[in-house]
Amino acid sequence: MTASVPTQEELPSLPRDEDGPVFREPWEAQAFAMTLRLYDGGHFTWPEWADCLATEITAAQEAGDPDLGDTYYLHWLKALERIVAQKGLLTEDELSRRKDVWDRAAHATPHGEPIVLPPEC
Repeated sequence: MTASVPTQEELPSLPRDEDGPVFREPWEAQAFAMTLRLYDGGHFTWPEWADCLATEITAAQEAGDPDLGDTYYLHWLKALERIVAQKGLLTEDELSRRKDVWDRAAHATPHGEPIVLPPEC
């Protein structure tokens, strides 16, 4: 399996410009890259990913998300967390612990500096 940037037809709501995907924050690009890396590693198929992302977007819309594009990568991240758990790549507890470690590191890092996680993560 070789990862490639999905086409507009595969993910029609992916924020794009003429050069490709658009990311407003570094974490959005990182979530995108992690998804492609896991796909490339054979952990899920692209249809599985698209279905998982569509489920998250639909749930958000049903909960009142106006779907203006500014929350797209929040849905992407939730879908990534969901598929990682579904595929047994991390347990819910491991994922929760990693999110807590990340949150503490982010809050302890001065603005503009790279966030460094402890080696055990």
